[in-house]
Amino acid sequence: MPHTKRRRLVTTALAVALGATTLAACGSGDDSKAESGPVSLTYWTWAPGMDKVVDLWNKGPGKKEQITVTVKKQASGDSLITKILTAHQAKKAPDLVQAEYQVLPTLVSNDALADISKEVAGVKGKFADGVWQQTTLGTDAVYAVPQDIGPMMFYYRADLFKKYGLKVPATWQQFAEAARALRKKAPDKYLTTFSAGDAGLFAGLSQQAGAKWWTTSGQKWKVAINDAATRKVARFWGGLVKEGVIDNQPMYQPAWNKAMDTGQEIAWVSAVWAPGTLTTAAPDTKGKWAMAPLPQWSAGQDVTGNWGGSSTAVTTDSAHKEAAARFAAWLNTDPSALNALAKEGGIYPASTSAQLSGAFTNPPAFFSNQPDFYTKAAGIAKTTAPSAWGPNVNVAYAAFNDAFGAAAKSRSDFTAALDTMQDATVADLKKQGFGVSR
Repeated sequence: MPHTKRRRLVTTALAVALGATTLAACGSGDDSKAESGPVSLTYWTWAPGMDKVVDLWNKGPGKKEQITVTVKKQASGDSLITKILTAHQAKKAPDLVQAEYQVLPTLVSNDALADISKEVAGVKGKFADGVWQQTTLGTDAVYAVPQDIGPMMFYYRADLFKKYGLKVPATWQQFAEAARALRKKAPDKYLTTFSAGDAGLFAGLSQQAGAKWWTTSGQKWKVAINDAATRKVARFWGGLVKEGVIDNQPMYQPAWNKAMDTGQEIAWVSAVWAPGTLTTAAPDTKGKWAMAPLPQWSAGQDVTGNWGGSSTAVTTDSAHKEAAARFAAWLNTDPSALNALAKEGGIYPASTSAQLSGAFTNPPAFFSNQPDFYTKAAGIAKTTAPSAWGPNVNVAYAAFNDAFGAAAKSRSDFTAALDTMQDATVADLKKQGFGVSR
């Protein structure tokens, strides 16, 4: 990219991320002219069964309003972001995209997402403040409508906790004590594992502790991945790994599946979507697990982190921003749409009203022994701490995988790995041309 063009992009990125709200006019076309007559929208998404959900719109509100949506299935993760940005450079991005919360700053900083604050102003109250904040980037703009979330929780084998006389930990100190007690009573078992290949898990744990990895200072980004809150989390988990009271193998691998299924590991720090994973990873343990709030750093606290989740955004290339925003709001607030999303895509809705209705009136089949599963989950979701994402989350996560992977394997200092992650993230921002404040 030529230097002058790159500098212009960087300036635009900072203006957007630091509070400007005028960006949405770019690329959105003349809405008053564009909205007359039939409108056809394209939606890039990876969610399973989304075509069936969109059919509800096309046969109902969409038919009435002459707004038709066509689903184009895509791969998720970095490959989708790359594809969106490539299409945007050619001014051929789709009207709507499914975007994970942590990638919104990247898309916004590249002028790829429109501000739809005026179009969706009426739906803000349907979401918890901490969830809605992720789509505003701390500004007056709104760059997406929340779709699903992953509030973090503590899962444990109720039968084995009872067998070994363990109490469900309310604090992280009690969590560590339970890990030590189990190893003494059953040396062949671990309470859980620290998976160094899951940066999203560590980010959620740090979020719960109060970390804000990316913030802004004036016209510059400030990176604080190695702040006091995150160092506390790193020291805690690194200490347990070094002590040998928790395992250090990666999750989702055959060895981890076996450990979960046979009771070699009897707890899991995860999110609301865990029942689906346990169904495949530990099928023989159905009905033996229970869910509780995440342990707290101080007794009496009530806060959790978020691991996963996505939103529906309107691109600046769309000639039908108003129509696209209308669909995005319907998709993520209409009861029939949300029930279909849960049924077809297995999502846990960001909409607070949907968390106790429709598909969520009964517990997951794997947790049939816990009738109040979703009642508890809805209460926990309300306590989600605000997050703070930046324009190069992918770089930070890659650095986490490398540095923490090596530290976990050697049982060495996790805070040193944190410093490596911090340095890599700052260096990449500077390389991209962003101003960085220390």
